[in-house]
Amino acid sequence: MQNKTKYKAIDKDKLEKAFERIKIIQDEFYKEFKVDDIFSNSKMFEIIIANALGHILIPGHSGSRDAKDDTGEFEYKHFKETSSNHSWTFNDYTDNTIRKLKKIKAVIFAHIDDTETPIILDWYYKIPGAIISSYLEKETKHKKNTRKMINVSPRQIEKKIGFQKETATSNKGNYDIWLEKVFKEARIIESISNTTGILTSNKVWEVLVASELNHNVNSEQGGRRGSHDAFDCDNNLYEYKVAKSYSWNFQDISDQVLNKYLEDKKVILAKVDKNTFRVEALYSAEPKQVVFVLRKKLKEKTDRLHSKGEQLRRKQVSLSKSDLVEINADQIK
Repeated sequence: MQNKTKYKAIDKDKLEKAFERIKIIQDEFYKEFKVDDIFSNSKMFEIIIANALGHILIPGHSGSRDAKDDTGEFEYKHFKETSSNHSWTFNDYTDNTIRKLKKIKAVIFAHIDDTETPIILDWYYKIPGAIISSYLEKETKHKKNTRKMINVSPRQIEKKIGFQKETATSNKGNYDIWLEKVFKEARIIESISNTTGILTSNKVWEVLVASELNHNVNSEQGGRRGSHDAFDCDNNLYEYKVAKSYSWNFQDISDQVLNKYLEDKKVILAKVDKNTFRVEALYSAEPKQVVFVLRKKLKEKTDRLHSKGEQLRRKQVSLSKSDLVEINADQIK
């Protein structure tokens, strides 16, 4: 069913104060646990899982294990009840990343109940690293997709690997006090910004950018707004790319994705400081020009790999500061 969320003017003063409070929470969390940038890349859900299972978070984002206890290290995979995909994804795997799983204690395949607050881990599968490594090695042997992606479902885990789900008996742990503070502020920010699910992926940073532009971040599934990032008071649509540096990544570039960009009024490129919660630079570009440059860069990347006898694994390219001239971007901050 289409969600017809109406535009709501944002109280910028209230939102700024809320961002100041979550900045303090993030600073305190880093001081206590040496884990930073807790509002990016679904890091908050890793904190929820570790809190429920009595694990200790391992500092770092992509490329590092997620948590540990006295017996070893763990990797987390999660999906949320509100997600469209109810399975766990291994993206861009290599033979080496699959082999490395043998060295860890277990992979936690977690289900997150995000239908209410507080958000909790309600059930999960705990599979020893050696077992899931062998399973993936077997299942990916004849897989032909160049993207190197495989989904693992609850049915596969139970029928093919032979493990049963476990129930999280407690969501009380080392990170309780911090999660309570985050959930409280998240509810406030969602109310002020007319947005839901700000702890997912990088949505909190989209809200930060939207507040600068008098936009609302899109919470709808389906309908005209679909997966567009934001809209204004006239229901114009916008695509956001938010980064810590002058490099904006465009992933999974298909014709469908590029055509979606053409429906936007503008493509917004934002540089944010994730420590201070400040937007440092904003650029606005015409979607047609952005799509033209993305197609061009993707072809150049594909041709370059083919000349080396290699195949493009994933259709992704980045726009850098040097590309801003070619896409005729206007700096608006």
